[in-house]
Amino acid sequence: MESRFPPRRRPNGARRPTDLFTAVGYLDALKRWRLAQQGLSSGKKRRIHSENPVIQTLEDSRWVKLALFATFACMCAVMVLKSAPGTSFSSAPHKGALYGLIIAITAIVMFQVSLKTSCRRNSRVVLVLGGLAVHLFLVRVTMALVNTGHIPEVYRFFVVSFALAPMLHGVLLGRAVGAFSAIFVTLIGCLFVPQNATLSYMILSLVAGVTSVLLAHQVRKRQQLLQAGIYVGALTLLLSLLLGHLDIASVFGPDSMDHLQLLGSGSIVAFSTAVLTALLISGFLPVFEGTFQLTTDISWLELSDLNHKLLRQMQLEAPGTFHHSLIVAALSEAAAEKIGANAPMCRVCSYFHDVGKLKKPGYFIENQQDGIENPHDSLTPTMSALIIIAHVKDGVDLAVKHKLNPRVIHVIQEHHGDSLVAYFYRRAQDQKKLELEKVDRRLENPEDLPMIDEKNFRYPGPRPRTRESGIIALADTIESASRTLRKPTPTRIRALVEDLVHAKIQDGQLDDCPLTLQELAMIKESFAGTLRSMLHSRIDYPKSDDRVTPASPLVSSDRDTATHGGRVIAMPKRA
Repeated sequence: MESRFPPRRRPNGARRPTDLFTAVGYLDALKRWRLAQQGLSSGKKRRIHSENPVIQTLEDSRWVKLALFATFACMCAVMVLKSAPGTSFSSAPHKGALYGLIIAITAIVMFQVSLKTSCRRNSRVVLVLGGLAVHLFLVRVTMALVNTGHIPEVYRFFVVSFALAPMLHGVLLGRAVGAFSAIFVTLIGCLFVPQNATLSYMILSLVAGVTSVLLAHQVRKRQQLLQAGIYVGALTLLLSLLLGHLDIASVFGPDSMDHLQLLGSGSIVAFSTAVLTALLISGFLPVFEGTFQLTTDISWLELSDLNHKLLRQMQLEAPGTFHHSLIVAALSEAAAEKIGANAPMCRVCSYFHDVGKLKKPGYFIENQQDGIENPHDSLTPTMSALIIIAHVKDGVDLAVKHKLNPRVIHVIQEHHGDSLVAYFYRRAQDQKKLELEKVDRRLENPEDLPMIDEKNFRYPGPRPRTRESGIIALADTIESASRTLRKPTPTRIRALVEDLVHAKIQDGQLDDCPLTLQELAMIKESFAGTLRSMLHSRIDYPKSDDRVTPASPLVSSDRDTATHGGRVIAMPKRA
C-alpha cells in the first residue's frame, strides 16, 4: 500500500540521504526475512557499536576546532578588557586585552602541539578550553566583588577556587592536561588582580593548582578528592601566612582577639573553598564522563563489580570462561601497573572480553565437562572455526545490548585481532591431505574437494589499537597456552611467554598498538612472574593410614588403649 504522502524529492530528482538510508534498511530487513523463511537465518540483525555520523563529523571537523580556539581567545581578551577598576590594566584596558589575547593564543598553540591526544577530538577541546574559561570567569567575578566591597579584601585569595580547572582536567584527562591548566589559568588570571597582588596570586594559583593535579592523579575513591581539597586548603592558608596576607604575629598584640577571629575566619574560608571545589568536581564527574565519553578510575572500579548481570550469567553457564577471564584480568592488570597503563580498565575489560561465548558455551573447551562428547567432532573444521570466530561478534552484540562502556566493546573487538584459528586451520589442511591421497588412488573426484582459504579461519579484527587492548590480547593467549604445560617450571613458563609474544609480533598483531619494545619486555617479565605464582608446585603431603588398628597387647600395664580414626590412643588406667 502506497503512502498518502510521497517522499519529497530534490530538484534533480534524487532522494534525500535519510530516504536512501531508510530504503537500504528496508531492503536489509527484507533480505533477512527471506533467509529466515529458508531456514538460513534467525531473521534478527546483530547489534554493532557505531558512532552517530553527525556527532562524528563534528568531532573531527577542523573548522569546528578553529571556531573553538577563536572563541576562547576572544573570551580571554574580552574578560581582561571588561575587568573591574583597580586591576593592573584598569587605566589601559586595551593593552590588557592584548596581553590576554597573546597568552590565550600561546595556550592554544601549546595545547595543539604538546597535547595532541587530548586535542584530537573536538569534545575534549570543549572540555579543556571550557574549563579554563569558567575558571577564569570565576576569578574575574571574585576580584570584581572584592573591588566593590562585597568580599573583604583580606579574603581575596581565600575565596578563589585555584584548584577548579586543574583538578577537573587532572582527574578526567591526566596530569599533563592538569598541569597545562594550572599554568595558563595562573598566567591569564594575573591580569585580573591588582598590580600589588599579582605576584601573590601567581604563587598561590600555581602551587595550589599543581598540588591538586598531583593529589588527584589516578583517583580510585571519591574520598581521595575530598582529601585533595583539604590539602589544597591547608596549603593555601600556609602560603597566605608566609606571604603576609594574614599577620599571625598580630595575634599576640593588643588586639589579639580581633586578629585571632580574623585568622580563624580566614582559615574556615580557605578550607571551605577548597573542599567545596573537590565536592563539586566529585559530584559532577558522572556528568562529565557521560557527556565527553570519558571514564575515570573511579568508574572503572565501579564497573569491576562481579555481580553484573552478564558476569553472573557467565558464572552459571560458562564457568570455565569465567575462571579464564579472572586469570586474564590478574595477568593484564599486573602488566598494566608495570608499564603505567590503565590497570583498572584492563581489569574490567578482561572480565568481559570473552562474554560472547555465552551464546554457545559448550563449543569452547574450557566449558566442556569430562565424559561429554565434543560438539566439534561432528562438524567440519570450517564450521567449527566459524563458531569460534563468531564469539567476537556475539560479544559485541551482548555488550551493546547491556550498554557496556565503549572502551570495553573496543577490547572485545580487538583482543583477537585478525589472528588465525590455528587448530582448525591445521585440521582442515590434514583432512585435505587425506582427501588428496584418495584422489591419487582415484577414490575421489578432485573437483569435489573443498577449497581451504586462510581468510575463513581468521578473526575479523581490528588489531589492538591501544596499550590496554594489546596487553589483554597477549594475556588471553598466554593464559590459554599455560594450561598445556605439564610441569610448569620457571624456565618453561619464561620460554612459553617469550615464544607467544614473539609469535604475536611476527604475525603483525601488535603493528597498530603503541606498545614499545621496552614495554613489551616489562610485560613479559610481569606475565612470567604472575604465572609462576599461579602455577607454583606444592609439596606432597604424606597419606594417613586409614586402616583400623586393633589394640596392641604390648601397651604398658598401667594404661588402657582405645582406637580412634585408625590411631592407637593410650588412655590412663582406671583405678
